[in-house]
Amino acid sequence: MTPEFVDEREFELINIIGQKLGSNQRDLSRQLSLSLGQTNMLVRRLVAKGFIRISQLNKKKVQYLLTPKGIAEKLRKSIKYTRHTLNAIGLIKDHVRDILKDVYGQGHRHFYVYSEADLTFLIETAFREANFPDANLTILKELPQVSLDGFLLIGKEHVDLNGFNKDKRLNLIEEVARKNHMTEPKNL
Repeated sequence: MTPEFVDEREFELINIIGQKLGSNQRDLSRQLSLSLGQTNMLVRRLVAKGFIRISQLNKKKVQYLLTPKGIAEKLRKSIKYTRHTLNAIGLIKDHVRDILKDVYGQGHRHFYVYSEADLTFLIETAFREANFPDANLTILKELPQVSLDGFLLIGKEHVDLNGFNKDKRLNLIEEVARKNHMTEPKNL
């Protein structure tokens, strides 16, 4: 028996029903940003596939429940998405490490990071993994008004960099996106 394929919209509906966020089709259609007719069709398709069941509470009210098959599918897809996310984070960290090695190879030894917390964590991890014996990394809470004596790694969007030497700074978000685009496997 081949497993049933669940598309993104169906999976989104399975998640909403699994979290008990929709009490009727009107609620479901709002959360899915679909018409009532499209939502009804989606619900019927998932019932036919055996992922959800409808329980009649009274003449006007129904309850949507995940079947064991629906719960298993939600778990399977969640694990798949988590694995994909962790792989993507690993790739980003590897790209950041490669960027740091390139900058280090150009002779820079003092690195300053002005970034969002999540990216800062990846930068720190990549820096430790690169194991530069004579380099240091300083995390900045805000950009100073004067130029820095070192290389600035930016991990935030919409940062005013006037006054900072173009040869001593790098927007990591743009650089990692560029590297990801170049190494991204085709036909996903």
